Amino acid sequence: MVHLRRTLAAIMAIALTAGLAACGDDDKPALSEPAAAGTPSAPASAGAPVTESTTAAGPVTLSITPAANQKNVPVSAEIGLKVSGGEVTTVTLTDAKGKPVAGFLREDGSAWVPAKPLQAKQKYAAKVVATGAGGQSTTASTSFTTMGTPPRTTGTGLYLFDGRTYGVAMPVVVEFNPGIKKADRAAVQKRMFVTTSPAQPGIWSWTPSGTQAYYRAPEYWQTGTELTVRIAVGGLPTGGGRYGDKDRSAKVKIGRKFEMSVDNATKKMTVLQEGKVVKTMPVSLGKKSTPSVHGHMVVMEKKEATVFDTTDTDGASGYRTNIQYAQRLTWSGQYVHSAPWSTGSQGRTNVSHGCVNVSPSNAAWLFQKTLIGDPVVVKGTEDKLDYGDGWTPWDVSWEKFKAGSAL
Repeated sequence: MVHLRRTLAAIMAIALTAGLAACGDDDKPALSEPAAAGTPSAPASAGAPVTESTTAAGPVTLSITPAANQKNVPVSAEIGLKVSGGEVTTVTLTDAKGKPVAGFLREDGSAWVPAKPLQAKQKYAAKVVATGAGGQSTTASTSFTTMGTPPRTTGTGLYLFDGRTYGVAMPVVVEFNPGIKKADRAAVQKRMFVTTSPAQPGIWSWTPSGTQAYYRAPEYWQTGTELTVRIAVGGLPTGGGRYGDKDRSAKVKIGRKFEMSVDNATKKMTVLQEGKVVKTMPVSLGKKSTPSVHGHMVVMEKKEATVFDTTDTDGASGYRTNIQYAQRLTWSGQYVHSAPWSTGSQGRTNVSHGCVNVSPSNAAWLFQKTLIGDPVVVKGTEDKLDYGDGWTPWDVSWEKFKAGSAL
């Protein structure tokens, strides 16, 4: 199989490790621009808060973190909550000027999370009220100071752009450089928030290297779903003395259900929209020396015109070819694209370098119809898709996918 190097899009401020490519070019789909950015900080230690009871006696007990007067607290700090005999009714966090900080309570009530990273080298004060069933209440207060910019950060990326519409198989994809080690993934995963409307179950799962985490549901997203994503790792300790570089966020919509199924046995692609066949077209897949991979992929990137260039890696045996209507399926370089030179072989025999070749007219038709995140299933080829070679969370069962969660 012919190999190419991939690089990150120019909008990323970090250099991420490259993989090898097959018949494609050397560009990688762009990551989203950062959302609210904060300055990373150091971890807070646990400790007893300053606590005062507002009733003469009562069964409600409450403790909070960070500890009173704690210094060098990360800008990702949450207000940790431990209450018995009641429930938290009010959380107030203010900066040094007394300005309130927005935030939300975790569903399990374990902590209150600021809506964006705190400011570096700033003092904050927190006040929490817990109320019992009989109306008795307890208040706990603490103050702490955040630290400055850390010496080392973990680069991050989010493969979603705010306001865009994606296909029903679009996973939420987060990238980390360097990868997150297993011991640190749970803490990072707790800070990656996804909400869906209408509500649908979902879970995070990590690639073995820890360089990417995917979020998906048991089935494809429902048409019209709104996904609201916040990767709240700005200033979060990520292991090895590193801290997340930025918070990132996006709010996106899921479009119509559009699926492409490629069968090596018939050398045809079947296209379905909302479950109904709308088109079939002949294809040519990878020849024996450069076979296509089979598996459950999604459209990761679309380029109306590009250049596939393997001369850097293959020298005299390499090639440089202008390509139209290219749709990336894997990091290793498998695309669906226009191949006017193979129209005579399409539907009959495999002659490509690993890509899915279609005629110029069919390639143009597909290009106009597809969205990033539309599913593409290739069946019956010699090579199996490697997990992580592209956005591959659909290539494993739901049970296996869940096993990749750190929580």
